[in-house]
This record gives sequence, C-alpha cells and structure tokens, in this order.
Amino acid sequence: MLFNNKVVLITGAAGGIGIAVAKAFAKEGAKLALVDLKRETLEKAAESLEAEDTLLLTANVGNENEVKEYVQKTKDHYGRIDVFINNAGINGEFKNITEQTEENFKNVFGVNVMGVFYGLKYVLKIMKEQKSGSVVNTASNGGLLGAPGMSAYVASKHAVIGLNKTAALEMAEYGVRVNAVAPSGVNTEMMRRIEKNAMGERAEEARKTFEASVPMNRYATAEEIADLMVFLSSGKASFISGAYYRIDGGQAATSV
Repeated sequence: MLFNNKVVLITGAAGGIGIAVAKAFAKEGAKLALVDLKRETLEKAAESLEAEDTLLLTANVGNENEVKEYVQKTKDHYGRIDVFINNAGINGEFKNITEQTEENFKNVFGVNVMGVFYGLKYVLKIMKEQKSGSVVNTASNGGLLGAPGMSAYVASKHAVIGLNKTAALEMAEYGVRVNAVAPSGVNTEMMRRIEKNAMGERAEEARKTFEASVPMNRYATAEEIADLMVFLSSGKASFISGAYYRIDGGQAATSV
C-alpha cells in the first residue's frame, strides 16, 4: 500500500474528482482529511470511502482564516501532512470579456487562485518543517490555452500553473515536491454546469462538441484523474517537481 499511514489532505473533496481521489488514496492505506464547503456533502462523500481514519473539515478555501484553520486542524489531528491535493475549484459563468462582470471574475479568482495560494501558504509551512511532502494542484487544459467566454476560469488556471512552478522552486531544497494536473473535460457535475453555461438548453449538443474535440472522443473519468494524482504524490514520482501534466485524451498532440 503506497500510502499506508500517510496523511492526505484533499480540498474540494465532495466533488467528482475529490471523491475519486479520496477513494484512490483510501485504497492505498492513507489517512484522510477532507475539506469542502458544506458538512452534509462531505458526510455523503465519506460514506462511499473505505478509509479507517477520516477527518471531515468544512471551509471556504477563499477565506484565509478558514484555510489556516483547516490546515491546523489536520496537523493537530494527525501530527503531519504528507500529501496535499489542492483541488477545490469553480468554473463561474460564461461571458465574453466585454460582458464579463467584476463579481464573477472575483468569485472565480477567490476560489481558484486565492484558494490555491492560501492552501500552499499554510500547508507548505508544515511540509517545510517536516522536510518532506508532496503537493498536487488541480489546474486545467484551460490553464494552457484560451477559451471563448471563459476568461475568468482560463485566467485563474493559468495562475495556478504559475503558482505551481514557483512553489516547486521554493520548496525543492526542503524535499517537498509540487506538481499539477491539467485535465481536459472530466465527466463530473462540474462538466454538466460547463455544458449548460456554454449552450443553455442545448447542453447535450455542447457535450458532443466538447467530446469530439478530444482525439479519444470522450471525457476523462474522475478516476483517471485520481490515478495520476496518486502517482505524482507517490515515491514513484520522486524526481518530478514543478511539472504540470496534461491528461486530455490526446488534445495536446493536436496543437504546436
């Protein structure tokens, strides 16, 4: 078991990728600290896990004090943090830049950028003291290219990749690795919202269009994203840091 008695902290743990990665780490023997916005959704997510030790924590990742608190509670409960899956994120509303609202832009950045930043700020302090640890940030293929109507989301995921690279360089001398995954569409409820945002009542048409843009002609599963996160967190990836991995069914091969 790759993570027997290791402590894994996961944000956005009640979402599709969050649940899948929690299950994957539980199967590898990890102790889990799960963070999400609502207690009831966390409890429902935890019911599907086969973990011997699970800590449920509610927090708004865009609030620095609440992030500091969930990190400290994890440290107090388990004594350490070995892996941090910095996963919480939202897509916001689709609007062209000329129609974009300040409120939507700030909301998306509050979770996708500030949430990632606050998580890194407080978790890395603990890992630095331990002189060990692995972080996986959830970026997106939207962090590598543009997408009409998705300025807030795209800009936020570009920022995640920048934070990922910088954190990796700052932590390298302490034995702490920092990487990111950059998925294309993943078959989760977030993707259903993106489809609806894109084409309203024609959401099924949006899904077919999005899937057709992938050479493998489908979305990723949350479990496929989780498998990559587990690998990057493990000793099998001991010399990988500062990287971002596209997991996109071949989309990267279609561009320069």
